[in-house]
Amino acid sequence: MSKPSMLMRRKINTSMVLFSAIFIATATVGSVAQAQADFPSKPIKIISPFPPGGTSDVMARMVADPLSRVLNQPVTVENIGGGGGVVGTDRGIKAAADGYTIIQTGVGQNAVAHGLDPNLNSRYNSNTDFIHLNQIHQGPNVLVVNAERPFKTLKELVAYAKANPGKLDYGYTHAASGHMAMELFKQRAGIFMTGIPYRGGGPMMNAILGNEIPAMFINQDVAIAHVKSGKLRPLAVSSLQRNPLFPDVPTVAESGYPGFQALSWSGMSVAKNTPPAVAAKLEAALSQVMSSPAIKQRMASNGFVIPEQGSKPYTAFVASEIKLWDEVIKTGGIKAN
Repeated sequence: MSKPSMLMRRKINTSMVLFSAIFIATATVGSVAQAQADFPSKPIKIISPFPPGGTSDVMARMVADPLSRVLNQPVTVENIGGGGGVVGTDRGIKAAADGYTIIQTGVGQNAVAHGLDPNLNSRYNSNTDFIHLNQIHQGPNVLVVNAERPFKTLKELVAYAKANPGKLDYGYTHAASGHMAMELFKQRAGIFMTGIPYRGGGPMMNAILGNEIPAMFINQDVAIAHVKSGKLRPLAVSSLQRNPLFPDVPTVAESGYPGFQALSWSGMSVAKNTPPAVAAKLEAALSQVMSSPAIKQRMASNGFVIPEQGSKPYTAFVASEIKLWDEVIKTGGIKAN
């Protein structure tokens, strides 16, 4: 029998190389598909980009435990504070896009921050660098005044501010949702008030309770105890609908400023290159968690609203919030600290 010609040997070798490449590619695709099908096969981490104890941390931990039961894997919360939520968000978006790192997104780090820092897109773009899985909560701010002040309604406060430009003070924590709510309200009402900055919600609350400042916007769950004690008087809530904690308090919108809405909110997201099957599984699991009666009861008792569930509405909401607060910040000439 004659030996194969050189040309034939080359064809055989080429075929073997091509077959090996196809085999390896097929095996790789198969292993990736299997990994996605088996997701999750190890613990999952939620990065909450704020210190422990605040609303964001509470929401992340509220979700983590039931999510671990739905996915049959431990779900832990890692707090990475700094930069108004930007530091932890940046860390999370740079982790492996495999679904094992969930990023808690929210109004400060994913909407307000873009208006304050024109260079933020060099770190992350909240419209394009994330798959926004599910919104977890919405909560209004409440415009409160010290009970010793004469204002009984929002109309009275606005009338005084217009008659006395710059003489009515308010407290704020820079770039917090209450700060943004007040900026939006001043612009819509056409009034000039003097802002007094505070390093955090605690010192600001002490200031209004001590009658050092007359007014501020503050989260509804923080305000309720002081309203019940009679030390603070609520004038309006910043959501479109009245809040269950303050059923007799009108909204800003129904007090003469239609469409006014300024919310504290957060949700869960992953990096944009996360496999679609993995993202879909996380989205479904989060929706299941948020539909449980225990979660609904806990949220309602603290005045929080569970928003429309799913990736599509959350993605659209984030985009609308970026647009809103960018316009407010530019109009108000607000700068980053």
